[in-house]
Amino acid sequence: MKLPLLGLFCGLALAAVPTAAAAQQAPAGGQQQPAAPAAQQPPRPFLEGSKVAVIDIQRIAAESAEGKAATSKAQALQQKKLSELNELSKKLQADQQKLQTGGAMMNDQARSELERSIERQQKELQRAQQDAQDEVAQLQQDLQTDFQNKLYPIIQKVVSEKGIHLLFSSRDAGIVFADPGLDLTAEVIKRFDAASTAATPPAAPANPQ
Repeated sequence: MKLPLLGLFCGLALAAVPTAAAAQQAPAGGQQQPAAPAAQQPPRPFLEGSKVAVIDIQRIAAESAEGKAATSKAQALQQKKLSELNELSKKLQADQQKLQTGGAMMNDQARSELERSIERQQKELQRAQQDAQDEVAQLQQDLQTDFQNKLYPIIQKVVSEKGIHLLFSSRDAGIVFADPGLDLTAEVIKRFDAASTAATPPAAPANPQ
């Protein structure tokens, strides 16, 4: 059973990890106020006896305990890498400013050393950006694989219990309309969270003083 799982966690399919300068740019035209979320309707009971159902994998990733935990891990790594790149970028910018404002007053040796240092830092920053991108992409792949391996047995169990013959991904199957009573998403999230809670080992008791 294969369902689409690309780009679920934190939008981590990055073309590049932003540097300090890019991260500090404000959007043109001021900040837009986020739109108010639409009121969510309670899920309808599944139409028992139906042999066809739909499911929203992206919603499961966003709302389930496993999906939220994966997103937190991805965001933490992304923030860590961004902070590291910001530090490298700040040092590079400071040396570039130093060369621009005081280079004419330096002797040839000092100016040459600073120029070589700037060139070295530029290469280091480029390597660090590529390494960060690769590490984030690898974590995304690992998270999606782990998520998939935990989710699929839950989906298969629900589908088997309800006698479903065809299960469609509501966002990827080109479905124009589906009766809400055919949506198994809420049921799968409920089962998925219950399985995640059952699989979590209890916390070790504190050592008595």
